[in-house]
Amino acid sequence: MSIDLRPEPLESPLLNERAGQRIRHGFFTRKGGVSEGIYRGLNVGLGSNDDRAAVLENRTRVANWFGQPLENLATVHQVHSPDVQVIDKSWTGDRATVDAMVTATPGYVLGVLSADCGPILFADAENGIIGAAHAGWKGALTGVLENTVEAMIGLGARREAIVACLGPSISSASYEVGPEFVERFLAIDPDYATFFTPSQKPGHAMFDLPGLTLLRLARAGVTGTALGLCTYPDDERFFSYRRTTHAGEPDYGRQISAIALTQG
Repeated sequence: MSIDLRPEPLESPLLNERAGQRIRHGFFTRKGGVSEGIYRGLNVGLGSNDDRAAVLENRTRVANWFGQPLENLATVHQVHSPDVQVIDKSWTGDRATVDAMVTATPGYVLGVLSADCGPILFADAENGIIGAAHAGWKGALTGVLENTVEAMIGLGARREAIVACLGPSISSASYEVGPEFVERFLAIDPDYATFFTPSQKPGHAMFDLPGLTLLRLARAGVTGTALGLCTYPDDERFFSYRRTTHAGEPDYGRQISAIALTQG
C-alpha cells in the first residue's frame, strides 16, 4: 500500500468562517487513498467489495487528518432514512442504521459516505454542536435534514446559529428521472416543480437534488450553502453510483465528508 499521498479534503468557506478553531471539517475526495482498480483512491465504503484492509487504511487516514484514531471515526449504516443518532461517551462504535449523527462531545469525527447523494455538514460553533447527514432524494424528502437540526437543538444548539454546507453531490445536469419520480414529489408539494426541468427523453426530467436540499435547510431555519460540485462528471475526484451504473461497472467506491469538534 502507498503511504506517500495524504488526503486533501475540500472545505466550506462558510463553515470555516463561522466555526473558527473550534470545529474542523472536510469533504474528502478520492485523493490520498490506497485502494486500486475501480475503487482507486480514498474509498471508505465498508459495504463495497474493495479489499477490506485498504478500506480500513483509508478510514484511518481520514481519522488521522483530524488528529484522531480510527476508533473515533463514527459512521453509520445508511439506508436513506430520516433517522439521527447522538454520538457521545456512551457510543460503543456500532454502525447504527440511520442517516445522520450529531454530537456535543469533542474528539469524535462524524462521517457520512456518499457517491452522488448529498453529504451535509452542520455546525453551531457558538454552542459546540455539530452534525453530519446523508441525504439522497428520499432522505431529503422525508426529513433527515430537519431531524438533524432538531437533534442538534436537543443537545443545546440554537437554530439561528447553525450553518450547514452541502458537499459534492449529483447535479441536475446529470440526474435524469422518470415521470413517476416527479409525480411523487408534486403530490407532496406542487412547488417542488421548480426542481424539475424537461430532459431530452420524452416524459422524463432532470432533477435538482442540491436545490431541494438547500430549500429544506432554509425552511428548517438554518443558513445553508453548497460547494456546487457535481460527482457524476468528475471521476478524478469523486465516486459516482450513477456513473458506475451507466458504465456497467460491477461496484463503486464511496467518499466521506466529516466534521469534528476539536479538543478543549
